[in-house]
Amino acid sequence: MSEVIDYKSRLSDPGSRKFETFSYLPSLDQDQIRKQVEYIVKKGWNPAVEHTEPEFLMSNYWYMWKLPMFGETDVDRILAEAEACHKANPNNHVRLIGYNNFNQSQGTAMVIYRGKTV
Repeated sequence: MSEVIDYKSRLSDPGSRKFETFSYLPSLDQDQIRKQVEYIVKKGWNPAVEHTEPEFLMSNYWYMWKLPMFGETDVDRILAEAEACHKANPNNHVRLIGYNNFNQSQGTAMVIYRGKTV
């Protein structure tokens, strides 16, 4: 059996905190982010962008960047909105969400830009 690893995520160290599925992996590059957006579009999910300050990422409230992009299928437009959110809030974490309107839940959520931690 393989060894279980402690990721040493602590409230006292904002830079160590883990959140969302992909935060335990190396950061996604632009091509990998594009593939995730393509997956969201392929599944017919509605993309949305949210952001929050790093010190508040563990709270339940993230700020919505505009409204969810209901029915949007243009990958470049979705990526442009995520980039615009990041540029407007450079110190915040920015996450991309794919809302599954059939299950009325999030089909996926991932942080694609990490803000500066103290």
